[in-house]
Amino acid sequence: MIYLDNAASTPVHAKVIEEMMPYFKEQYGNPSSIHKYGRFANSAIQNARRRIANLIGADSDEILLTSGGTESNNTALYGIVSQKNEKHIITSSIEHDAILEPYKHLEKEGYKVCYLPVDKYGLVDPEDLKKELLQDTCLVSIMFANNEVGTIQPIKEMVRITHEKNIIFHTDAVQAIGKVVIDVKELGVDLLSMSSHKINGPKGVGALYIRKGVKISPLILGGGQESGLRSGTENVASIVGFGMACKLARDNLDQNISHFKKLTNRLVSRVLSEIPHANHNGHPEKRIPNNAHFTFLGVNGEDLIIKLDENKIAASTGSACSVRIQKASHVLKAMDFSHEQITGSLRITVGITNTEQEIDETVEVLKKVVKELRAVSPYKSKYNL
Repeated sequence: MIYLDNAASTPVHAKVIEEMMPYFKEQYGNPSSIHKYGRFANSAIQNARRRIANLIGADSDEILLTSGGTESNNTALYGIVSQKNEKHIITSSIEHDAILEPYKHLEKEGYKVCYLPVDKYGLVDPEDLKKELLQDTCLVSIMFANNEVGTIQPIKEMVRITHEKNIIFHTDAVQAIGKVVIDVKELGVDLLSMSSHKINGPKGVGALYIRKGVKISPLILGGGQESGLRSGTENVASIVGFGMACKLARDNLDQNISHFKKLTNRLVSRVLSEIPHANHNGHPEKRIPNNAHFTFLGVNGEDLIIKLDENKIAASTGSACSVRIQKASHVLKAMDFSHEQITGSLRITVGITNTEQEIDETVEVLKKVVKELRAVSPYKSKYNL
């Protein structure tokens, strides 16, 4: 198989697995225990916390360990609004469901929600944010990079606008970490969500950066782990693995970015020049380097995924978290795509293990299966396919 769905998940790096193994076999102590086993486990967690912090330019005591991006997002949103009297909150129309669903829930609870629009590239206009900030706005959450089309938002500028009104700013950076340089101090964000399995770490672990001085309420109560912000015995092996994944991502960031760009540029160039009626979506420059999102007119994206899978290529149409729910992409809808454009979409996301040969093989298969599907397409005559 050629795996090109790295936005959904990535293979766990061999060095990450090696780092994790002792915590399954020899070092199985509870980090809260005061004996040697417990102290060793706790020390391993603190080392991992430092590595996670280093990837985004944070201090280790600003990192809250969680079960992944969804919990980090929920902790950020509910942790802030539960402390505020204000009832107005802002997000964008293209967020991941891990943001949109909590916002919908808060709307039912009486909060007034503003969903900022995006342009044809999936970009939020900071001026739109500025216009929507109200006296009773207590939180703004805008994703760093979109999980479907890869567009990167002007986070630093939106943080500045938000902070002029002394409002908390959160960003979901799950798709961005390990793909671009992120320095939370330079950005000025108050909260930032991360996930391990997007950067060749294990699933089921993530982190929330909480800037010093920002207070949040816990979602999970119990024994008081994570400074009382997330109770429950820590998943030591996975936390250690996440820490190593962050170290590898930081150490190899320039090299990985160069690798991603090389592959995606080759892919985009060949697809656009060799497959008629194909479009490359998202912003042409302001995007994470491993993402290539296409529209093939006259082709059903789900059929295309199946055909690719039959030819031993794994790709997707969008978010893996909602793929089993049959609904049109809210991201592409917000970008004003037509029904035909939405249904004919394909997301290809490369990773550190992919090669140029795999890209070339993928393009050859794409050419073949797109032609096959268009031959039986109901839009064949409409678009002269």
